[in-house]
Formats: sequence, C-alpha cells, structure tokens
Amino acid sequence: MVHSKVQAVTERIIQRSEETRAQYLAQVEKAHIEGRATAHLSCGNLAHAIAASPEKDKQLIVSGRGPNLGIVTAYNDMLSAHQPYGLYPPRLKEAAARQGATAQVAGGVPAMCDGVTQGRPGMELSLFSRDVIAMSTAIALSHDVFEGAMFLGICDKIVPGLVIGALAFGHLPSIFVPAGPMPTGLSNAEKVRVRQLYAEGKVGRAELLEAESASYHSAGTCTFYGTANSNQMLVEIMGLQLPGSSFVNPGTGLRDALNEAAVAQLAKITEPSQHTPIAKILTEKTFVNGIVGLLATGGSTNHTLHLIAMARAAGIQITWQDMADLSEVVPLLCHVYPNGTADINHFAAAGGMQFLMSELLEAGLLHGDVCTVLGDSGLESYCQDPFLNESGDGVVWRPTAKESGDTTVIRPVSDPFSHHGGLQLLEGNLGRSVIKVSAIKPEHLKVKAPAIVLHNQDELLERFKVGELERDFVAVVRFQGPQANGMPELHKLTPTLGVLQDRGFKVALVTDGRMSGASGKVPAAIHMSPEAVEGGPIAKVRDGDIVELDAEAGVLRVLVDETELHARELAQCDLSDSARGMGRELFANMRAIASGAESGASILY
Repeated sequence: MVHSKVQAVTERIIQRSEETRAQYLAQVEKAHIEGRATAHLSCGNLAHAIAASPEKDKQLIVSGRGPNLGIVTAYNDMLSAHQPYGLYPPRLKEAAARQGATAQVAGGVPAMCDGVTQGRPGMELSLFSRDVIAMSTAIALSHDVFEGAMFLGICDKIVPGLVIGALAFGHLPSIFVPAGPMPTGLSNAEKVRVRQLYAEGKVGRAELLEAESASYHSAGTCTFYGTANSNQMLVEIMGLQLPGSSFVNPGTGLRDALNEAAVAQLAKITEPSQHTPIAKILTEKTFVNGIVGLLATGGSTNHTLHLIAMARAAGIQITWQDMADLSEVVPLLCHVYPNGTADINHFAAAGGMQFLMSELLEAGLLHGDVCTVLGDSGLESYCQDPFLNESGDGVVWRPTAKESGDTTVIRPVSDPFSHHGGLQLLEGNLGRSVIKVSAIKPEHLKVKAPAIVLHNQDELLERFKVGELERDFVAVVRFQGPQANGMPELHKLTPTLGVLQDRGFKVALVTDGRMSGASGKVPAAIHMSPEAVEGGPIAKVRDGDIVELDAEAGVLRVLVDETELHARELAQCDLSDSARGMGRELFANMRAIASGAESGASILY
C-alpha cells in the first residue's frame, strides 16, 4: 500500500494538472498514427530519408516490415561520460538489424561539460543549454520517419533536455541508453583535501591538477553523486531505461549486452500489441517516484528545476511544496559523495538502484503500478540485478540481495541516515529557496550571522585572499538568477567556504544562483525566488544585516523590521559583462523570457 502522504501529494498533483495533462494527452493522441511512420510519407519524402542507407535497410524500411528507430545522440569527445557514445550508433544499428528493425541517427544535440566551464563565462550558457537540447531533439525527430527513439545522454542538462524534447513526441516509444560511470580513481576525501589546501595557498596548481586528473581519469561519468548520476537514478526509477543499467562501467561486456537489450526492448514496444509511448510512462505517479528517488538518495539540487520543467512538458504541474511535503516522509538512505565518502561505483556494488527501489517499494514510498519501458509490469522488475548470461552475449536479471552490501553507503528504510529527505524548502521574508541538507552536519544546519553582500563569486574569493573573511557571515551572492546571467553554478565558492567552516566559523551561502549536484558540507540556500533582477527581496539585503538560515525549521529570513525592509530601494547591478562574449549575446532573448526557478527556469513552459 502506498504511503498516505505520497498518495496525497500524488492526488494533489493530478488535480492541479487535470487541464494541462488532458491537453497534452490530446496532442499525443493527435500525433499518433496507425502503422509504420514511413508508410505515410510521399515517395519524395521517403527517398530523401533513406538515400544514404544501406540497401538492406532501404528494402526493410520501404517494405514496412520492421520499425525504424531514431537515435538522438549527445556524443562528443570532451565529456568523459559521452565519449563512449562515439561507438554506439553502428553497434545499435547492428542490434536493430538482429531484431528485424532499422536504426538511423536522427540528429545530435549539444552537450556541454559544467566541470570544464565552472567559474568561466561559458557557465552562463549551461542552464539554457537544457532548453536548446530539447529544441534540438525536436528538430531531430521532426522528420517523422521513426516508430521509436533511443536517447544517448547522461550529464547535467542533457538528460532533462532530451526528456523534454522526447515528450514533444510523446506518441513515440522511447528508451534511454546510458554509457555508465568511469572506474573509481582518487578518493573523494583526498580530492577535497587537496582542493582546500589549494584554496588556502598551501599547495600549487601542479598538485591540484594532479589530484583532479586522478579523480577524473577516464571515459564515463564523474563518480561523485552530482547531477549526471542523479540523472541516471531518475531515468531508471522513472522507468525510462532498463533495470540496473545506470551504473555499469563503459567498455564492459555487461554494458554492451545491456545496450543490445535496450534496442531489442525498444523494438518490442513499438509493436501495436505492446505499444508503449513515452507519454504513457511519464505520468503523475512516475514524477512522484522521481522526486522520492531524489530525496532518498540526496540527489542534485538541479532537479528542483529540471523535474518541474520536465513535468510541465508532459502537462504535469509539480512544485517545490510537493517536494517539501514528500521530504517529510521519505528517509535519506544513501551516503554517496558529496553526502559521504563513497562514490557511485561503491553505491552500485553495495546494492545500488535495485536495493534502493526494493526498500522504497516495500515501505510504500513508490508507486509500483506504473508503466516502464518494460511495459505494464510495474517496478517490481526493477528490483533485479543484470548479469551476463552463460554464453556471455546477453543479459539475465536476478532478484537483488535483501540486505545492503555496505550500510555506510546505502541503508534500509528501517535504519536510514536521516528520517527526512535530502532536500529542504526554505521560506521567509527573502522569498523561497531550496537547500541540500544531506551533506551538512547537524551542527551546521542553523546559521545566524551578518550578511556580506556580493554580486559575483570572484568578489568573495578576493576578500578571502586578503584575510577579510575570518569571521561568521552569510554570503549573499545575488544577480545570479536565470534572467540576470543564466543562473550559473557557483562552485568556486565551495572550497573557500569549506575552509572557513573548518576553521570554526559559522558560514552559509544565500543566492539566486545554483550550486547543483556537488553541493557539499556548507549550508547553501540556492535558487532564491524571486531573483534579484526581478525585484526579489534578496536585492534589499545590505552588508551587516543579520541573516538567519534554519534548515531544520525551513526558515530563511533577514532580521530587519518589515517596514524598513519594504521601504528599502532595490539594489542595482551592472550586468553588461554577462551580456556579451563567449556566445552569451546569442542567449539574450532567453534571459529576457526565462521563468523563475520555481517554474523550472525555462523558456519553453
């Protein structure tokens, strides 16, 4: 039986979304056509679509005997997680042929690496790349020659963008095909130690680069539990990829076998008798399952934006309040860096997604009666681990272990790390924001200190270098929202604030920008809404104002008389440096129309 609070939140979402969901499903029904897509093309259309295909594929497509599957890929060599995708298309085409199907690369989408752009001007394009990816996906599929679609993407904005784009073609059966995490490198604890030593000036750039290169050292996703791996958790718990396929390393026999199995399953659910479009998979219950997974794992705060945007693409309206209410009953079951010292490979070895989902299902915290890429079998089939078969060329699934392999990494519902989920909603006279609490020690959940007001993260770093920050303070970093400069991540602040906290000072961050999946041990109230450029109260905070952040009570406020606060002039900021250069001028219209963080920070919905 589903937990009463989970059921109540789900019903609230269904009621709130009744009109928009009905409109979306009507659109999906209108787009659905009986029979093979290519049968409805004119001869000229069809000739163009297959002109470069091998002769055997041409014959199969023209005959209409097998499905034609579109591949939308985010491949590039710079993202370690996406580099393996360079080898995927020919292999996926071969796998399709073995199913009596054909496959074509429908198009590519951009894929930028936030790890490369951290603290750089390019980071101001990062969030908007999600909506560009969604539109690029739509262009790829707009040729209307496919009965199903495969999506190759893993990292930060890429998976949400692909999902949004796929939902615009909600009538198509769709499956996500991951590439997996890189093997474990330098421990996360050692990486953090070197970063903080560098922030203090105790080691140089050579030592820092050596540590970073030992951490990020091969193909595959970065092994910490940031947005990329939170994406993988989400698409699996929401039934968009095969059970157990998220965290299998690239270049292994099991990885290859899972990829082939994904093609076979997609071909299967394109058949009329088993037709399973993505619109049928991504329902209100499925999005609630995604939120539950995010809370139980202490996942990326980016998904307080992305889940809202993805849901809206399906006609479903979810809010931060829904997430906060679920957080009251969903326990934190995982400690994976930055919430602990283990990495994603340790998580997978200790039981991973299968143990997690088994525990959440048994506790009634997930809706088990949902549709997935496996059809209408529900989530029970996702509590099984994949293995190579005896011949080593296929996959078999077996029931997962009933106990955690390492309770320092993943725990049962009966013995959680916390009875509260990994995220918290903060409210007060500064507006509304979110905070990731899963990585914060209890003694740091409450901070009351004078504000230091800044308009970019470099200002704080400079003041640290000259010794001005050896005290308790709350850094209020504003004019970092979607309309101001595209809402960049502010990770350059993390080592510095961490050093000051380790020195015994009470420190916190309040910002209308992002910190995202790698948010760590310093309390950070992020995504402040309304943002400063929209006239949000964060633009009225002054140096020395006492700011209170209480993550336990869900309170964030400036301790200023309300009459005085109301009367204060809004601060202004010269944003011209963010208007041009590094391609930012091309995104001016996006900044102008971007919705607020609580609405997904989107230009699309």
